[in-house]
Amino acid sequence: MSERVIRHPDGTTERISDDSGTTIVERGGGGAAAMLVGLAVLILIAVGAFFLINHDRQEAVKTDAVTAAAQSVGSAADKVGDSAQKAANAVTNQSQ
Repeated sequence: MSERVIRHPDGTTERISDDSGTTIVERGGGGAAAMLVGLAVLILIAVGAFFLINHDRQEAVKTDAVTAAAQSVGSAADKVGDSAQKAANAVTNQSQ
């Protein structure tokens, strides 16, 4: 039985075995399929990270908007309270 190995420039390997008149050729790949799968996984991770970061930014904008609205309502309540106090003082001063 004789065996020889041929390595091609593209990274593939052929193993040729010659046994009693039957020739067996085994070919190994260069790993291009694994590289494509790895690239696809990397792209999916990048897209997922982009959407997560974008979602967090949207949540921050919503939180800021709610905070600003609450501050505005608080300011308006202070003004109403001040006006009510002035009116009460005016009524008290007139009745004396």
